Amino acid sequence: MRSPATLRRPLRVLPFLASLLFAGSLFLGVGLLRGDEMNFPQPEFTTQYDFPLTTVPKPTSQAQQWIDVGVMFLALSLASWLAVKKRSRRGLFWVMIFSLIYFGFIKQGCVCPIGSIQNVALGLFDSNYAVPITVTIFFVMPLLFALLFGRVFCSSVCALGAIQDLVVLKPITLPKKLTVALSMIPYVYIGTAILFAATNTGFIICRYDPFIGFFRLNGNAPYLYLGAGFLISGMFIARPYCRFFCPYGVLLGLMSRFSWKHLTITPSKCIDCRLCEVSCPFDYIDKPNTGLARENRKTGVRRLSYLFLMMPVMIVLGGWIGHRMSIPMSRYNNAVFLAEQVRAEQLNPGLEETLQTKTYREMGTSEDELMAKAEKVRRQMNMGGWILGGFLGLVFCLKLIGISVSRTRTDYEVHKPTCFSCGRCCSYCPSDEMHRPNFIPGTPAYNEAMALRNPDAADPEKAAKAPQKEPAEV
Repeated sequence: MRSPATLRRPLRVLPFLASLLFAGSLFLGVGLLRGDEMNFPQPEFTTQYDFPLTTVPKPTSQAQQWIDVGVMFLALSLASWLAVKKRSRRGLFWVMIFSLIYFGFIKQGCVCPIGSIQNVALGLFDSNYAVPITVTIFFVMPLLFALLFGRVFCSSVCALGAIQDLVVLKPITLPKKLTVALSMIPYVYIGTAILFAATNTGFIICRYDPFIGFFRLNGNAPYLYLGAGFLISGMFIARPYCRFFCPYGVLLGLMSRFSWKHLTITPSKCIDCRLCEVSCPFDYIDKPNTGLARENRKTGVRRLSYLFLMMPVMIVLGGWIGHRMSIPMSRYNNAVFLAEQVRAEQLNPGLEETLQTKTYREMGTSEDELMAKAEKVRRQMNMGGWILGGFLGLVFCLKLIGISVSRTRTDYEVHKPTCFSCGRCCSYCPSDEMHRPNFIPGTPAYNEAMALRNPDAADPEKAAKAPQKEPAEV
């Protein structure tokens, strides 16, 4: 649980955020209840007709794209300096506000590094598609910064993370087993997104972005409800999309694991005050384990042996499940969907012609060409399903192995692959000169930390009977 002092800065902007979301909801209305529809060539009308406005932002000029690249670089550089060198939560907070306004509402969430995963995947598998150089830079730049300084993109530059960070009010700690299970979702998401993009089936990351409707003040109502659900749950489960859904977080976590310089809780000696443990709403701090009871070494070795023996089985099993799932997944491809409709009408002449098949026949496309294209997509989906399923089976086993293996820790340390480098833990470190006012005896943060160190202090009767403990000298 976070101390009251950690809530002050986010609370200052909550009225602004609430009014902005409310205005957006009024602007959108509740009439946009229709789901996604397949896109076909724009029809030609013989009478006057006003085409509806689309929700996709207008294309930006090449110069503006390079300006956006420059802004991204400056924001990442400033966030890295504030996180690693200055260790300033306040500075990171204001960079986060700027990023939310610029990359979120001004740029309307496009192009973002998260969605660029699909552009890069399509460019690798489709020779007819050229990835714009600015999109490639947007994809690579946060990964390079993560390799150097940790996940500073998540700390204050990502608009999706910023909008969630502002609503963190009373976060709870989820059970460890649940968080491990939920951490598999981003791997499924990124694997499916790459498969869909590589087969030219669609960009599902952009289509199901939960906050893009808020940034553009427009969109289908179901997606707005999805985004509102994330924000409401984010009041109690800090950054739920970032922690349990973001596909780009998989790549950032891999880079951050090997980061050259990473945000640290304390600049000098850790005094085990546990203030950092109180201040982190994500439970991304590894605790000291010296002096704790260890399991028998033979038991641990035996369990690891079982896990390594299970790994090939899980990879094959996952591949087979992916192979089976490739059949329904391929139907999301326009060519496969249309080919199945055409074939169904041929086998059953009584079926009424659909709008899709009627448009297809009017375009004059050869049926053999359509069927060949659909069959190609099915083969690609089948191969991709095997690879995706095997990959997920491997990740599952590696996570179990990671839980089974532990190293000795004498101090509180951030968990580098998952840490967002938000700087909350730095603000309450007694070993840091610039943050000493945050833990003066008598302040709420100090009292809460002392209560956490000594649970009996919460009960007056037990506190009176319990021996007094002197707080660690600062």
